[in-house]
Amino acid sequence: MSAEKTELDGSSFANPLLLQLQQTLTSCSKSIVDGDLSQSQTSVSELVNFLDSVSDATVSEPENEVAKANALAILSEIYNFLCSPSLDQEIIDALSFELPKSVSKFSGVSPECLEIADRIIDRFIKTCSPRDMLSILCEALDSPNKTVKAAAYVSPLIGGLSEVFLATRRRHFEQIKVAVPVIVKVVKAISSESDYEDTELETLFDRVVKIAHCIRAVSTKLEDGVNEKLRALLGLYVLQISAMVSVSPTHLLFASRLACFLPYCGVSYLGLITGSDIDTISRIVIGEDEDDCMILSSHVYLGASLSVIWAQMHDEVARAAKEDLSAVKTELKNNQMKRWQAIGMLKHIFSSVDLPWKFKRYAVDFLLCITSGDISKDLDDEHNDCSLYMTSLFSALQAVTMIIIYTSDTVLRKNAFEVLKRVLADIPDSQRFDILKALITNSDSSSMAAILLDLVRGEMHRESTLRTLIGENEVLKADNKACQNTLFWSTSILELIESVLRPVKGGPPILPENGDVVLSALNLYRFVLMTESSGKTNYTRVLSKNNLQKAYNEWLLPLRMLVTGIVAENKSNNDKPAVDTICALNPVELVLYRCIELVEEKLKHST
Repeated sequence: MSAEKTELDGSSFANPLLLQLQQTLTSCSKSIVDGDLSQSQTSVSELVNFLDSVSDATVSEPENEVAKANALAILSEIYNFLCSPSLDQEIIDALSFELPKSVSKFSGVSPECLEIADRIIDRFIKTCSPRDMLSILCEALDSPNKTVKAAAYVSPLIGGLSEVFLATRRRHFEQIKVAVPVIVKVVKAISSESDYEDTELETLFDRVVKIAHCIRAVSTKLEDGVNEKLRALLGLYVLQISAMVSVSPTHLLFASRLACFLPYCGVSYLGLITGSDIDTISRIVIGEDEDDCMILSSHVYLGASLSVIWAQMHDEVARAAKEDLSAVKTELKNNQMKRWQAIGMLKHIFSSVDLPWKFKRYAVDFLLCITSGDISKDLDDEHNDCSLYMTSLFSALQAVTMIIIYTSDTVLRKNAFEVLKRVLADIPDSQRFDILKALITNSDSSSMAAILLDLVRGEMHRESTLRTLIGENEVLKADNKACQNTLFWSTSILELIESVLRPVKGGPPILPENGDVVLSALNLYRFVLMTESSGKTNYTRVLSKNNLQKAYNEWLLPLRMLVTGIVAENKSNNDKPAVDTICALNPVELVLYRCIELVEEKLKHST
């Protein structure tokens, strides 16, 4: 297509847009050469406004072929202008601050426009200072743009950064370190959106992966110290981009391409799934600068865990990373502390609201694998200190409960519940109750809290049965601590029950919304009361007169008043909600009256 002519409605005549562009470029050139700062700024602003108006109009009418042709002609004219051998360097330098952003807005118009935009930015990189272009491109990436699709807009800018990295002559690590967080930030924002076509995302991620190739190419030419730092930075970048690829509806190809970088970065699947390699490369990159740590850690842990789960999903990803996933699983099965670390890492997948459910399903399968068999046989409370991992284990288990609550996949729900039980069993007895209590008190789901309370009751039954068996065996009695320990059978259990039957805000609980957890708490109280009575023990102090009176006056009677009031109110209505409410409260009412009877009986005989 001619730079001076364009075909409109079948007739050939001078394109007014091209004429206007040529006049604006001439005005810019003259004011810049003349050294008139005010006029040159005005001329450049006019050029930018003109380009923005053309790109906005073209993007707003994606089916308008005439507008597309005009856009391509405009970009071609700018490229030809910049390639003129007689053009002064000061003109190119002045335009380099604004044109990369403006021409990138045309990238979503057509593949041809993207190609010309790439050429224009490449021209600036070849003729201007790489350090200046790094700042210019990063600023353009970081500038919000509401008029065009971001995936198309950032593609030529990210492609330009690849060339800048290769053109940089010194301070490579410092300059790439500045650009990486900017790239990650914009890709994260784009990948979380859902209104992009696959081809747009493929183009973007292809260029994002090219960035990784360029960082590796630069690092191979550097001395050992800087090479190590740049390889570590590459590792952090690849892990974060892996998370973005997983969130977006792109292809397996990108996961495999990114996995190829992991061996070069000095990280392994075992180091990623336990988090140890992340700590290592982060220290290399960040040092003592905590601000950098906040910038670079975004999505790193999610990407690390996803890198391993991708291999769980597809063998070709493991081959690309040159890893044996079976060996990693075996190591985790045989090493409890590393297993705790892995569980903590997987919480990033379980808690992500953006990831497709398939990743959570495979992560659950991974945990089922590394917790299979009798892994608890080697539990050693004295040597394996779980306190360091309590926070991450709690977060992981809390995320697993959310999967149980919200998944529509019955198999996933069943497997997630099995994982919940296995991980709890993998935690030393001394900390298991604290984890369960925290899960219960922090749960917003009455049904989930009820399930967790039932697990507490199961633990108490197990502990009671084991203590009875050991008590009957004189040989084991002297050596086994289970005979003396009452980890679940303590006063803490009454505090837990009270947190349900008389919440922090003051009882009684809200019904019928919390009917499930209230029923479970009543059943737990009844179980403790009956077990302590039949065994003539009082580990929990449930049989003390003060505790019996407290339970009777502060838990049970207010609850009875609430339940009877709700039932009476709803019996006067015949509509379905009223019937459902009465049916939901029937089990609560039955167990509540049984608890009241037991307490009244105990109070008669208490001293």
